[in-house]
Amino acid sequence: MIGRLFDTGRRRQFDGVFRFWLFAASAVFAAGVVYANIFALPDALLIGILFVCGIYSLLFLAVGASRHSPAMPSAFDWILSAASVACGIYFFMIRGYLANHITLLNPLGADQLFFGALLLGLTLEATRRTTGPGLTIVVLIFLAYNLYGHVLPPPFGHGYIDFGSFIDTLMYTTDGVFGVPIQVAASYVFLFVMFGALLSKAGGADFMFQLAAALTGKSPGGPAKIAVVSSGMYGMISGSPTSDVATTGAVTIPIMKRLGYSARFAGAVEVAASTGGSAMPPVMGSAAFILAEYTGIDYRDVVIAALIPALLYYLAVYLQVHFRAVRQGLRGIDQADPILETLKSGWVFVLPLAVIVWALLVGYTPTYVAVYATVALVIASFFTKRTRMTPRDVMEGLGETTLRMLPVAGACAAAGLVIGGLTMTGLAMKASNIVMLVAGSGTLPLLLFGAAIAILLGMGMPTPSAYILGAVLVGPAFVAADIPVLPANMFLLYYAVLSALTPPIAVAAFAAAAIADEDALKIAVTSVKLAAFGFLVPFFFVWNEALLWQGPGLNIALAALGGVVAVVILALALESEMPNWLRLICFVASGAAMAPYLELSVPIIVGAGVLGIIWWRKGTLPLVRTPREIAVRSDS
Repeated sequence: MIGRLFDTGRRRQFDGVFRFWLFAASAVFAAGVVYANIFALPDALLIGILFVCGIYSLLFLAVGASRHSPAMPSAFDWILSAASVACGIYFFMIRGYLANHITLLNPLGADQLFFGALLLGLTLEATRRTTGPGLTIVVLIFLAYNLYGHVLPPPFGHGYIDFGSFIDTLMYTTDGVFGVPIQVAASYVFLFVMFGALLSKAGGADFMFQLAAALTGKSPGGPAKIAVVSSGMYGMISGSPTSDVATTGAVTIPIMKRLGYSARFAGAVEVAASTGGSAMPPVMGSAAFILAEYTGIDYRDVVIAALIPALLYYLAVYLQVHFRAVRQGLRGIDQADPILETLKSGWVFVLPLAVIVWALLVGYTPTYVAVYATVALVIASFFTKRTRMTPRDVMEGLGETTLRMLPVAGACAAAGLVIGGLTMTGLAMKASNIVMLVAGSGTLPLLLFGAAIAILLGMGMPTPSAYILGAVLVGPAFVAADIPVLPANMFLLYYAVLSALTPPIAVAAFAAAAIADEDALKIAVTSVKLAAFGFLVPFFFVWNEALLWQGPGLNIALAALGGVVAVVILALALESEMPNWLRLICFVASGAAMAPYLELSVPIIVGAGVLGIIWWRKGTLPLVRTPREIAVRSDS
């Protein structure tokens, strides 16, 4: 019984009449969200209430109470769904009162306490079903601290908070459940998820895989490179490591195994590549929108800042895959369509992606970026018979959007509970002081401690929740240590992203393990090595802000070039045979190449260029058995 209480719910697979009505209801809900974002201008609290209550009513039917739940909703599921609708109706009826309500000054009536407490319970159950025990336990701890923290001694204790004030803050303001995370989920995130769902419906995911195969399929390690490239492209839109693994990994992992790759390596490649999708613009695992809203930094600036580190991450994974493939003699696939033929058959999918870039550069808000891209996608789909979307396709795409948003909504509502509790108790400032005290006065210890906290918080949680908790608990300490806001928050975001592959609770690795038929922990350990650059690059862009597109153009260009050199050196050090002392020198040189000091970075860049020319002319490097040399020796 206790095990099921903290179990993750089962995502039901419906068919027949019930599936039709569920998708129809989900599509209507999605259409309502789109209408509210484009044409209606209700207050933030009301739109958050309607979004949460509406999506909960579908969530309790689509996600069972545990992994052992029946295929169809139980009576209890219907009761929870009806309770969600009742909460939505009640809050809508008292919208006039909410508009004039002054928190903590006007006491709540019995009916307001009842419906507030009911919606709190529904939020906890929705969180447990969609995200599992990790985030649920964290939320319960924070709620207990809010109610009973007054009995703790200083500095951890706080003033007494009665139940009415507790419900008032969490359920009747934009500081709790209906705070920034839900506001972002109900707008930017929902619209971009809709774009991704419709893109997949039109065949965009297949096009991305075919394009990756045309670009890299025939080279050494071709299937693994296809996984890297296709996961990166798909992750630009999906932003979810687990869904990326399930989508692209279902194709790439079996191909890699069939061509001689070990199940462990095949799964690790897909995990490392899919995890990077949450750091790849424009969606960035939905966290880009939350980061922009939370920090006040323009969304366009966040996307531009994230571009160089994300590209370097994928280059690092790609080179490690290449070097290992050549060293181990792993071959590519025998057949792949020419790239021009692939582009000719799928050029319609380039148009909406181009619209995204154009809308970002022009300066449109994320809402209209997503809307324009979706409209461009629907129009472009009519240009070819193979991609043309019917009204049924659009309806199913809208329904799929809502169902994809179920775990995001649960996670964001739970994060709002935590943020509201931190606001009530002042724990955020206390936590920052404790972080500063533990990490000491140096920036490096503070960054190391912050990275550990972000990874720990992210274990078993979606990226947005992990980032939000890290930003609230650790972010103020970073700012107090004079780390600029953008690098500080990007630092926390990266480690929240990487928690998806970090043992022991590597959710992306568990998704890959089911496809690869291999132990998830082994896959996670190997994926950490493949993603090694991702664990280092946050320190580098805090050290050198030019990597985040900050500063003069020459500095940005040198930082990007130094990043490429650093990635090549690091990949060689990790995947080539060389003396340990030389490997250590490579690690140091890799970091120096991205330094903000020209006297450090320029000599490394020039030296790497000279060594590259020697390697290109002679096929070898002193003291290093490079992949090319190993391949030549193995052939002879």
